[in-house]
Amino acid sequence: MTLEELVEAALAEDVGAGDVTATATVDATARGRATITQKAPGVISGLAVAEAVFRRLDPDAAIERLGPEGEWREAGAGVLRVEGSARALLTAERTALNFLGRLSGIATLTATVVRAIRDAGGGARLLDTRKTTPGLRALEKRAVADGGGVNHRAGLYDFILIKENHAALAGGVGEAVRRARELRPDLPLAVEVRDPAEIDEALAAGAPRLLLDNMTPAEIRAAVAQVAGRAELEASGGIDPDTVLVYATISGLHYVSMGALTHSAPALDLSLILETSP
Repeated sequence: MTLEELVEAALAEDVGAGDVTATATVDATARGRATITQKAPGVISGLAVAEAVFRRLDPDAAIERLGPEGEWREAGAGVLRVEGSARALLTAERTALNFLGRLSGIATLTATVVRAIRDAGGGARLLDTRKTTPGLRALEKRAVADGGGVNHRAGLYDFILIKENHAALAGGVGEAVRRARELRPDLPLAVEVRDPAEIDEALAAGAPRLLLDNMTPAEIRAAVAQVAGRAELEASGGIDPDTVLVYATISGLHYVSMGALTHSAPALDLSLILETSP
């Protein structure tokens, strides 16, 4: 879905046949200046889609970014200023803020976790997952990147990730890795392993990256010792902001993936103040 299609669908959902309140109370020729500010500290993401919402309703709107994306800023910081049709600004307000709040919330949670890992001396990089809102994946993954996280695969088409069910149907971890590498040697590959035997099997098949899914910290430390640098290692499964440091600070672990970055991030609190303009 393109940005334009996404904005069109979001506005159709909210506006329907028309904004009856704005039409009833605001003169068609009235002009306004809307200023969006942060009500809480955090990282902004999603300016392009918010701007597209305002421009869809007023193509002639003058838009000014008051701060950058991807930078931690405190409450009260200006985000966006839009000047144009007052009716259009009022109609666009909630849709624009929904996008901005959602995406900035993801960026803020990501930045918080990345900073905690760094401050704790952890060497693992923070990955997102495919646990995204349908239709919003590209924007939500951009928000993770704005927060300092690392984007994992975009979808099922650009990265081979062999999970337990794939391996079982292929006849085992090693056979699944061999089949995948033979068919698509051009793509990155990771394989889920559950125990030392599967680790040995995956390494023997040439797997470049092992997914240590739902393992305890002790099991991951044992896996690090067993692999001994022969493959990259990723911890995954049930990791959240309360437990991530336990895993991200394990020496020898390269990545920690965290679905909560996108499926559980609280929205960043934002406000829009509208003033009349000549």
